[in-house]
Amino acid sequence: MKSIWRVFRFASSLWRYYVVIGFLTIIVSVIAQLQPIFIKGAVDQASKVLTGGAVDITLVVIFGVLIFVTDVGQTLLDNLNGYLGDLLAVRLKSLMAERYYTHLLGLPQSYFDTELTGRIINRMNRGIGQITDFVQMMSNNFLQFIFGTVFSLAIVAYYSWQTALMLLLLYPIFVGLTAKSSNKWQNYQNIINEESDVAGGRFAEAVGQVKVVKSFAQELRELSFFGQRMQRQIEVTKPQSRYWHSRDIVRRLVLNIIFLGVFVFIFVETARGSYSLGTMVLLIQYAMMVRIPIFSISYLVDQTQRTISNTKDYFEVMDIAPEIADHAGAKKLAITKGEVQFKDVQFAYDTVPVLQGLSLTLEPDSKVALVGESGEGKTTITSLLLRLYEVKTGAITVDGQNINDVTQGSLREKIGVVFQDPALFSGTIRENISYAKPGATQDQITAAARAANAHEFIEKLEKGYDTEIGERGLKLSGGQKQRIAIARALLKDAPILILDEATSSLDSRSEHMVQEALERLMKHRTTLIIAHRLSTIQTVDKIITLRGGRVDESGSPAQLARSGGIYAQLLKLQQSKTETAKKKLKEYEIAS
Repeated sequence: MKSIWRVFRFASSLWRYYVVIGFLTIIVSVIAQLQPIFIKGAVDQASKVLTGGAVDITLVVIFGVLIFVTDVGQTLLDNLNGYLGDLLAVRLKSLMAERYYTHLLGLPQSYFDTELTGRIINRMNRGIGQITDFVQMMSNNFLQFIFGTVFSLAIVAYYSWQTALMLLLLYPIFVGLTAKSSNKWQNYQNIINEESDVAGGRFAEAVGQVKVVKSFAQELRELSFFGQRMQRQIEVTKPQSRYWHSRDIVRRLVLNIIFLGVFVFIFVETARGSYSLGTMVLLIQYAMMVRIPIFSISYLVDQTQRTISNTKDYFEVMDIAPEIADHAGAKKLAITKGEVQFKDVQFAYDTVPVLQGLSLTLEPDSKVALVGESGEGKTTITSLLLRLYEVKTGAITVDGQNINDVTQGSLREKIGVVFQDPALFSGTIRENISYAKPGATQDQITAAARAANAHEFIEKLEKGYDTEIGERGLKLSGGQKQRIAIARALLKDAPILILDEATSSLDSRSEHMVQEALERLMKHRTTLIIAHRLSTIQTVDKIITLRGGRVDESGSPAQLARSGGIYAQLLKLQQSKTETAKKKLKEYEIAS
């Protein structure tokens, strides 16, 4: 039940809706209780004919009109309540989605390293959808069920305390029988949810990389994987549903027996003269009014169980504490020169050590290239500088300021990034360039595009800067995507720049245009480059080679070319055309 209380706490900010809905529910419940009383009055009047008494026709008509008025009142108020319940549900859905999204964006990169995108989205959709349905059910049905039952039992007790007692016994019996089936049902549901997450995760991956799927002709394989997971859900749903409904049959049969006793008692007492004909009709109607919500408890319990199971993963994500958080009193990063220092930095992914006492300095307004085998920590260094991960020991400073002591937002505002994969969003070219500065003018966007050698090809497109580029920029060539990414970084105009060298997979013409744009981008900035082509780092100020999680060599390209170290060996390998040389270069992620 912990999850249920958390649902209510999450929805507590919408209390005004609950108050209005609750008030209207009470009114609807009261109106509903009046009808049997009016029917009783009409029946008692009409039954006087049997005893030869005078029937007050006017009073009978009044009762008929009152029944009509209560019907109309219920119709209007039920729909108003439903309308407010729908508004409550959609506001709650928006609130829950925003909180989930906000929390996700605050989680460390390590969380996303181990989670599939499809699973993350599945958990959000399932959790939020279930919470919304549950709250809507509670506001539109449960309150009316509670008030209606209380009022019905109170009125029945006024006319027949024995009947009220028998009806009251229904609740603990039904709830007790239902509670016994809850845990087993939830265990089945947890399995279904896991299979759904795996299927959804793979679905998102396959759609996101559909070109790979098609090029390797693996459509049937992906369909088979997805189908197996969906089939597994069907297989688990069968015993789950069978178990639930078999238990429901037992519950309902017990209730049927109790209602048999209730109706027999009412009929017998009426036959004995204890109740009038009108009172008998009244008691039967109230018993039926109690009977409907009692049998509806199965639905309420079913929804409650689904809410507990389907929100489990949602709340587990919400319970993950961000590993990286701004310290109390953290200040904004102030850049004066742009000097970056790594001081005896150690870092490991879980238990796998990557950096072991790394120390290096990036001088202001300099270009520094990192060279090392795959897994030596080149990308890790850039991620630590962005504070996507936290160093284990040691420190990273910018102009003498420890990045742990400044706000994450101000740190990342001062660092521009161009990834090897351009990482564009669906939308227009204008939106992608201005992603770095949402309020940028068209003149600023155009200037950035010109500097990135992108303006010319953009202008040739039918809609120019308003051209939709598709998910991840699929409608553009590799060189075009990279130039838009460079324009985005130019518009940001950050004093520190990270380049996961973006020319390794481009044709020669695109490479030339991108490299020219990169040269403009790097001017007057402290630039850290992950090298993928030796030819593009021959003009940098410093090359740092990595080995064993530490700096192996550091110096200018000319110095390291004569040192006999890693860089010199790579230069020799690049001159060779053998397969062995190409394989060795690949180990260093260097294009041959």
